[in-house]
Amino acid sequence: MILVGTHEHTLDDKGRFVLPADYRSHFAGEAYLAPKDSCVALWPAERFEQRVERLIEEVRNGEGDGEELDALGASSKLVRPDSQGRVTIPEKLRSSASLEREVVVCGAIDRIEIWNAAAWADRVPGLDRKVAEVFRRGGGI
Repeated sequence: MILVGTHEHTLDDKGRFVLPADYRSHFAGEAYLAPKDSCVALWPAERFEQRVERLIEEVRNGEGDGEELDALGASSKLVRPDSQGRVTIPEKLRSSASLEREVVVCGAIDRIEIWNAAAWADRVPGLDRKVAEVFRRGGGI
């Protein structure tokens, strides 16, 4: 499963956004919301669980810090889209990513990310340069 595309959306008064139709089949069951940089990531359950297993293994091998697991567990939220495809983002996560009414929901290959619309707009020129660079190196499609 590869998640791609960019969609402009709004959060309702309860902090919910509607999953774009392109993504709904990938999030029909449980999923995890987690903070990521300046956005909120929505992970398919299987992908999130794989990442957690990797972190646990790193801690076991002395390569990671157990506090990373504590932080991830404390700041993440197990969610299930409702029958209309809406996902509620808890206030703490909305605040950490400065999410307001206008948001951008975008594919990030193994997850989707929910961005403050203004922050996303500021980020786009740099992303465009990165994509152009990948294609110049022959790494594009």
